[in-house]
Amino acid sequence: MAMSYWELTFFLSCLLIQLVPLTVAQFFPKEECISDRGNYTDNSTYQADLNSLLTSFSNNQVEYGFYNSSVGEVNGIGLCRGDLTPDTCRSCINSSSQDIRRLCPNYKEAVLYYDLCMLRYSYRPIFGTAQTSPDYALVNTQNFSDIDHSTQERDNLLLDLQEKAASGGPLRKYATNETSASSETIYALAQCTPDLEDRECSNCLASLINTYASFFKYRQGGRAMAPSCNYRYEIYSFYDPLPVAQAPSPTNSSPPPPNDATTGDGKSNRARTVIIIVIPTVVSVILISCICICIFLRVRKPKGKNETNEEILSVESLQFNLGPIRNATDNFSDSNKLGQGGFGAVYKGTLSNGQDIAVKRLSRDSRQGDMEFKNEVLLVAKLQHRNLVRLLGFCFEGIERLLIYEFVPNTSLDNFLFDPIKRSQLSWERRYKIIIGITRGLLYLHEDSQLRIIHRDLKASNVLLDEKMNPKISDFGMARLFSLDQTQGDTSRIMGTYGYMAPEYAMHGNFSMKSDVFSFGVLVLEIVSGQKNTCFHNGENVEDLLSFAWRSWRDRSVSNLIDPSVSTGSRSEIMRCIHIGLLCVQENVADRPTMASVVLMLSSYSVTLPLPSQPAFFMHSSIDPEPPFLQDFDSGVTKSSDNASPQMSVNDVSITELHPR
Repeated sequence: MAMSYWELTFFLSCLLIQLVPLTVAQFFPKEECISDRGNYTDNSTYQADLNSLLTSFSNNQVEYGFYNSSVGEVNGIGLCRGDLTPDTCRSCINSSSQDIRRLCPNYKEAVLYYDLCMLRYSYRPIFGTAQTSPDYALVNTQNFSDIDHSTQERDNLLLDLQEKAASGGPLRKYATNETSASSETIYALAQCTPDLEDRECSNCLASLINTYASFFKYRQGGRAMAPSCNYRYEIYSFYDPLPVAQAPSPTNSSPPPPNDATTGDGKSNRARTVIIIVIPTVVSVILISCICICIFLRVRKPKGKNETNEEILSVESLQFNLGPIRNATDNFSDSNKLGQGGFGAVYKGTLSNGQDIAVKRLSRDSRQGDMEFKNEVLLVAKLQHRNLVRLLGFCFEGIERLLIYEFVPNTSLDNFLFDPIKRSQLSWERRYKIIIGITRGLLYLHEDSQLRIIHRDLKASNVLLDEKMNPKISDFGMARLFSLDQTQGDTSRIMGTYGYMAPEYAMHGNFSMKSDVFSFGVLVLEIVSGQKNTCFHNGENVEDLLSFAWRSWRDRSVSNLIDPSVSTGSRSEIMRCIHIGLLCVQENVADRPTMASVVLMLSSYSVTLPLPSQPAFFMHSSIDPEPPFLQDFDSGVTKSSDNASPQMSVNDVSITELHPR
């Protein structure tokens, strides 16, 4: 069958793009506006000094890509990638000088990372001092083809470049090299600001490499950036060779004589001409190809599962401008504030077309904010299920990070379940309907969607209720994307809310679909009992919910577990839900059912349920509602509403795809 016009266009676009390898590190500016260093006022001396410093950076041209200067109180450093020409370097620094004032207005200290350069300023002394924070990283989404061999070769290459860059001399501390690993060739570079001593440069790189060792792990490419050093590796060549005539000698700090552009048979002029012609041509080809692809994607049929990753990367169409969102929320007024979470506040808004929205405004001071922002956009944008909150779009403008969701009018489940007055609105029929909805939403995430997603923070405050009290799972900022054949993962940084965490995750960082099943089991027992998992009130005693539920089951006194406000309802359904909840919170991971099995258990009474074993975290006596080992974590306490009591939430970061810190 002959290709249609659009199919031919798509084919040619893909072919053209293959000719121009794109790097995961071709990214928009990433700013770090450091809030704890204070702010300057408009028209102040500090602002005048900063403007003068950045203007001097824009106007000056340095041969080895390192700018450092002071004006009044302000100290500044600019560093270009070591293989850039002076003109390209100055262009990058010039763009950075303009953007950093716009992206970090009135901050007394800031860092801006571009693809090809870095710019920072501060009122503190920053020359000759290694600094590895704030850092930032990007990673390729694909693994090495030969994981063991390629990983070892990459690590050896980075270790070698660490020392080579450190010994680069006072003009340029920059090194590149490549190594062969099975069917792949790994290219890498390492660089420090040349004002550092050799040992400081080596230590800076070593610290940065160690920080992201587990994050990059088996990935085909990645780059990490810090104010004083950076490194990058890919399975394709992404840097230009350093011209021999311009390469500074480690033992000779005097600059080499400038090249005469009129000599050497005009080679320099010809090279410049080639660059002028080739770069615009390549950029034009890429832009035309992208336009063709976008048009083709709009008219073609729905994609299969093997094309899902390409769909996720095309979420730019969901981007909102900041102005309409400010207008919709009355400039984020307190009267429109719906709640405050660990990553920022949520506001109600109304768009110009009358549509109600919920806007999550990620905290400017939270490093986790950027991580959550990218994670939710990448993971949630393409998820469509009636029991998942729908992401309408996002806004990434200046220092604002906004997520725009459908507005769910009845807030979250915890506002009803744990409120002594509102809980009466939750009849057993509604509670059972909520349990069924949560079950279907989790099953979709685990098995039925084109992705396999582990939520990792399922709890009552992350289940929203629409106008008909249908549940919608929300808050995917800590979710993890699995490949379809992957069953478990691990992390050194624990995220989530104590009380809902599975034991293998809370203690060892191991997570899987079964860790979500554990959280689901806790949530089911909360829905049945109307009590928080960490403070079940049994007369005058306060107990752990799982412990009380297990003792009630074991002693055949399960009626003590049921919320007294549930006066009517199917006793068999209630008992079956308690049984399923206890099966889900078993300590042994293998004993817990899958969500597919839970759906079957809830829908068919012909399925015989196995006997549950003792749950994890079983307490043999009454416990304090706030365990001593959690009382020091004040920074992690969040409240979902004015009436809700604090819940301990560990807002730490671990993410597979994008990782700002």
